[in-house]
Amino acid sequence: MVEITFLGTSQAIPTKEKNQASILLKYGAENILIDCGEGTQRQFRILGLNACKITKILITHWHGDHILGLPGLLQTLALSNYSRTLEIYGPIGTKYYMKKMMELFIFREKLKVEIHELSNGIFFETKEFRLEALKMRHPAPCLAYNFTEKTRYRIDMTKLNKIGIKPGPILKELQQGKNIDFQGKKIDAKKFTKEVLGKKISFILDTAINENCYKIAENSDVLIAEACFSKLEENLAKEREHLTAEQIADVAKKSKVKKLFLMHISQRYDRREKIILDEAKKIFKNSELAKDFMKLEI
Repeated sequence: MVEITFLGTSQAIPTKEKNQASILLKYGAENILIDCGEGTQRQFRILGLNACKITKILITHWHGDHILGLPGLLQTLALSNYSRTLEIYGPIGTKYYMKKMMELFIFREKLKVEIHELSNGIFFETKEFRLEALKMRHPAPCLAYNFTEKTRYRIDMTKLNKIGIKPGPILKELQQGKNIDFQGKKIDAKKFTKEVLGKKISFILDTAINENCYKIAENSDVLIAEACFSKLEENLAKEREHLTAEQIADVAKKSKVKKLFLMHISQRYDRREKIILDEAKKIFKNSELAKDFMKLEI
């Protein structure tokens, strides 16, 4: 199961109800933080989450509202004797900006950090899941991200028990969809397992509309995306390289997304975000506004 926690859903400036952009994805032992706006670690505290469990940080781009919480979070991890090596991923320039940031602050304790600059494609993969990045179009180098759980196989133990196979190490290969030999007989994985498709979650934060929006979101179970402007401000969205509600709803529809969550909405719609939601719903019915502290289990 994939767990998503919205730690911050505001646009550039935090509000009383909304923190700057930050989302936590939990999958097994992985705790992946997408962006780290100002106040992110306080959101962790409010929810009773342990920041020392973070395994990776994915930075979409280096505009302040997406990274201003990073120095404080790193200081907290250092003070808390964070024992692992923190993996930080981001667009071209991430190594430079991380170096400048680390020079700007005096850290009393050391923190092990690995920094990776990304372009397009899969950048991390295990037997269970993979992470992918695609370039977006924004005034700063910017990425969208995918988390994709791999297809797995659920074993039908009732059928296996009937032919005398009990739970044990022999089932590992069967669970991977591979045929096995049992007492000289070939056991066909297709007959004794059921394919379970993995979940896919996509993150598109800060970009003008471009073809990679459709590619990254293709067949996603959940798309989390900015919807900064209404269609009435389409020219402003184009000028500032942001998305309108209609544009991201069109992405969701054409990319066959199952559920769309809207965030990073301009404060000009404060207390009337229904304008944004209604515009999205006209094109893609299964749209919803993301809110701070909202949790999803996928």
